Amino acid sequence: MTSTTVKAPRATAERARSDARATDRSRASRKRTGPSDNRIGWGFAAPFTVLFAVFLVWPLLHGFYLSFTGQSLTGQGGELIGVANYAEAFADGDMWRSMLNTLWFTVLSTIPLVVVALVLAILVNTGLPGQWLWRLSFFLPYLLASTVVSLFWIQLYSPTLGPINNVLGTLGLPQPAWLQDPDTAMIAVVATTVWWTVGFNFLLYLAALQNIPDQQYEAASLDGAGRWRSLLSITIPQLGPTTGLIVILQVLASLKVFDQIYQMTTGGPAGSTRSAVQYIFDTGFTGYRFGYSSAISYIFFAVIVVISIAQFSITARNRKGAQK
Repeated sequence: MTSTTVKAPRATAERARSDARATDRSRASRKRTGPSDNRIGWGFAAPFTVLFAVFLVWPLLHGFYLSFTGQSLTGQGGELIGVANYAEAFADGDMWRSMLNTLWFTVLSTIPLVVVALVLAILVNTGLPGQWLWRLSFFLPYLLASTVVSLFWIQLYSPTLGPINNVLGTLGLPQPAWLQDPDTAMIAVVATTVWWTVGFNFLLYLAALQNIPDQQYEAASLDGAGRWRSLLSITIPQLGPTTGLIVILQVLASLKVFDQIYQMTTGGPAGSTRSAVQYIFDTGFTGYRFGYSSAISYIFFAVIVVISIAQFSITARNRKGAQK
């Protein structure tokens, strides 16, 4: 009994001396850090800093300057013209229509890309046979290039030879010209986008589902809760942070849509699918108006910033409400 009592204070004193030595070494290390160490650190950061300044900071500043000029792709008209480009842009009906098309595409694509991904992840997480096959089939389209996806779906949507219209004709249903009709072109592009990109959201949801403790479901089962009650009371609330992340990422990605629309419809028919990014591209590289396209791009940038701030505010408010 006495030896144990003696050993305990000795061990405590030994730990105290060890902590004191570690503190002394840390202080000595900080004292040895001088200007040379800072220079070494800046030396390691220099390559990234240079690339960041050349390929991001400088283009942003130069593009903002161009938005106040009449710069042309041919190199002419580089004189300052003030806010004339911005005044013209705010009065440009085609620009606002492209903005509305982009927002409409964002709404139409975000909802199914969240809901469909959640349903697929829940189905796979229930333990369906052939797990690897389901995961591969849902995620594989996401690995394809946009050109491959666009060409594939253009063939599917073909009014005369496409299998979609062939099936509709067999069922006695109308056979629309999917990509040539203003009423169906945007829906067709959205369907293509959902098939192409839902796999990424599916993986995020699946990872989140697998992190929910099984004890919660076991406790709910003991209390008499069925699958639907467990889904609504446990699964959906636990996936709240993941859903918020997916919505934010999806909205930002949809606002920048360009590839599949340009390849499938070229913004048509009659401008019904032309996105804001495509309008900026057409204005700068087809209309040769670099200054004007720069002004439109910064207006669009402001719209994205406003939407992002609103999203983050709503997400933070919902998170605080859930914590309370």
